[in-house]
Amino acid sequence: MSSNKSLNQKAIIVSAPSGSGKTTLVRFAMSNLAQLEFSVSATTRTPRGNEKDGIDYHFFSVDQFKELIQKDELVEWEEVYQNQFYGTLKSELERIWSQDKVVVFDVDVVGGVNLKQIFRDQALSIFIQAPSFEVLEKRLRERATDSEEAIAKRLEKVRKEMEFAKEFDCIVVNDDLSTAQSEILIICKEFIEQ
Repeated sequence: MSSNKSLNQKAIIVSAPSGSGKTTLVRFAMSNLAQLEFSVSATTRTPRGNEKDGIDYHFFSVDQFKELIQKDELVEWEEVYQNQFYGTLKSELERIWSQDKVVVFDVDVVGGVNLKQIFRDQALSIFIQAPSFEVLEKRLRERATDSEEAIAKRLEKVRKEMEFAKEFDCIVVNDDLSTAQSEILIICKEFIEQ
């Protein structure tokens, strides 16, 4: 993306280890703040449950994703697991900013750190933290969307991701959902009104 963005080209980056409640909090903020528009991430992973292409994610094959990289059509991307890519399409940002909205990213922790480095002061980065590692493990198991092997991989990744919290502008601890919802609304409103 070019560095000559106008003042209305703001972004809110919400990141968290799996199971922290990030997506629930992002959806709550978006349903309460009309200025926010979700940036649909690109991925090579297969859809889970009733996820829809273009709504939850833009789903691509590994070859298609690599072509996006080669054509410089992504703001950032990461190979989270072998041949499992995630990234942000430049076209998504252009679509949202053309409507004078604030882009909302719901991304993994490394993606959040990368996006903050790209957008700097134009972005507010929020780390959603679960009360403990044990709570995260319980939430991941209760989802019942992943195999035991996938859960073990996610938990290993969670331990590493928790160390990145200090690199974010603010941390919201999601131990009580209504408190976390109030906090995220206040933080987002203040950033939008700057």
